[in-house]
Formats: sequence, structure tokens, C-alpha cells
Amino acid sequence: MFYLVGLGLGDAKDITVKGLEIVKTAKVVYLEAYTSILGCGKEMLESFYGREVIIADRDMVEQDSDTLFAEAVQHDVAFLVVGDPFGATTHSDLVMRAKQKGIPYKVIHNA
Repeated sequence: MFYLVGLGLGDAKDITVKGLEIVKTAKVVYLEAYTSILGCGKEMLESFYGREVIIADRDMVEQDSDTLFAEAVQHDVAFLVVGDPFGATTHSDLVMRAKQKGIPYKVIHNA
């Protein structure tokens, strides 16, 4: 499963309970790091979530989405987005590509 998880705009604690549950159980966690800026660093997220967070830069998201989807074929992958998961067209494009590849996805909006 490929999860698009909205984080809110402030810091690590702005994630919803549902989003946090997914982050804690996903095999891989990516942080989209170019369409918006979170009010804290990756290290703070890792400390709060208790796990590694991989930075997904523009090239990875737009040119190498197969890397993002490779694990999602058999495992849960969390793709963290600052603010609204559909605040950038890039994220809508990821969902369309997941559908084309037959990869199940869910969107977890931030409250």
C-alpha cells in the first residue's frame, strides 16, 4: 500500500493519529522535501516517529517514482507531505501513476 500522509504545517507533532500509526508501521517512510517546507528538520521527525525518514527530493518524486512504488507492491510505504497531500499537482500525479501500476493507495489528510 502507498500512503500519502499530510503532516500539517508546523512540526513533528502536527501529524494525525492515523498518520502516525501508518508512519510507525510502514516498511519505508519518505518525506517529500521540495514543494513545501516543514517547520522542523528531518531529525526531529525521526526522533518523534522513532524511525528513519528518507528525503524524497524533486528528482526522486518526478523522475524516479518507481523507487517509491517498488516497496509498495508488497509492503506499506508512507510518503509524507507537508500540509495538504494534494497541495501540489506532483502528488496527484503520484496517485495517478500508482493507479496505472495497480498499486493500492490511501490518502491520509491532515485535520
